[in-house]
Amino acid sequence: MGTVVQLKNQINDSYFQLKNSVEDKLILTEEKIKSKLSSDVELVQKMTEYHIKTGGKRLRALLTLGSAKLCGYSKGSRDINLAACVELIHSATLMHDDVIDEGTVRRGKETLNKIWNNQSSVLIGDYLLSRCFEMMVEDGNLEVLKLLSSTSSKIAQGEVLQLQHKGEVDMLEETYLKIISAKTAELFATATKVGAILSDVDSKEKDALEFYGRNLGLTFQIADDTLDYNSELKLFGKKIGQDFFEGKITLPIILLFQKLDLIEKKTLNKIFEKELRTKDDLDKIIFLIKKYKIIDECYQKAQHYINLASNSLTVFKDSKEKEILKNLTSFSLARNF
Repeated sequence: MGTVVQLKNQINDSYFQLKNSVEDKLILTEEKIKSKLSSDVELVQKMTEYHIKTGGKRLRALLTLGSAKLCGYSKGSRDINLAACVELIHSATLMHDDVIDEGTVRRGKETLNKIWNNQSSVLIGDYLLSRCFEMMVEDGNLEVLKLLSSTSSKIAQGEVLQLQHKGEVDMLEETYLKIISAKTAELFATATKVGAILSDVDSKEKDALEFYGRNLGLTFQIADDTLDYNSELKLFGKKIGQDFFEGKITLPIILLFQKLDLIEKKTLNKIFEKELRTKDDLDKIIFLIKKYKIIDECYQKAQHYINLASNSLTVFKDSKEKEILKNLTSFSLARNF
């Protein structure tokens, strides 16, 4: 038992190791975000200040900084500017997400749309994106500009695809993977590839880091979607059943539907057809998820992407940075925050 706890701690430590290895750059990234979001318009200033205070893991920014370091980028501040860009894209999509999902809580705090309103939240999300594009143009690298603008477009398409399939309990697993690949994995892949572009490494290293980021993102999102139904875990900033109450169809529901008998399928369908789902509905779903051991199956699928991400780093020489990024693949699955 001690070994399991030790391994879990080591895995969770990989996030903090990455954070510590680029801490000076991360502080400057935070400052860059703060200065870029500064505005003379009072409401814009209030809302962006509140958003910054809600914090977050800054995982995407860390991946940009960590990848740049792995590839030997040390002089200059382009990694800081582009890490801030990646975070601003992420933050903007979260704001738009909360409006679409009518979300009220994120990271354990009330969402912008809950405190102010939907209109303001959409516009602040747009403001973040426009600031990000300014920074991309300032960087001046066409490859970076093309990559980041294309990523924003793919994320938006992923959002629309998810909306198109809302409430479909018989959604194909392939469709789900397309959604999370666009919505989540795309930005992870961009974050890691940007770090490689800055360092002017060979296309082999760029492709390896892009592949690493994409599979890390898939693992991360599958884990996140699975945590929504894992009543065994108590998580900071995420309440059990959040996706369920919003009517999102994620991997646990897709795999569950495949296992159910006809009567159970009808029950599941009825629950997701409802305008509002109750705590009692969630309890029924969690009972079925435990009955068919769906959580284990989700983690097994995520393990496949962990292996892909981890193996892609073999093109790099052994280093502290490489080891941290390798361990981070397991963190994305085993994290509890």
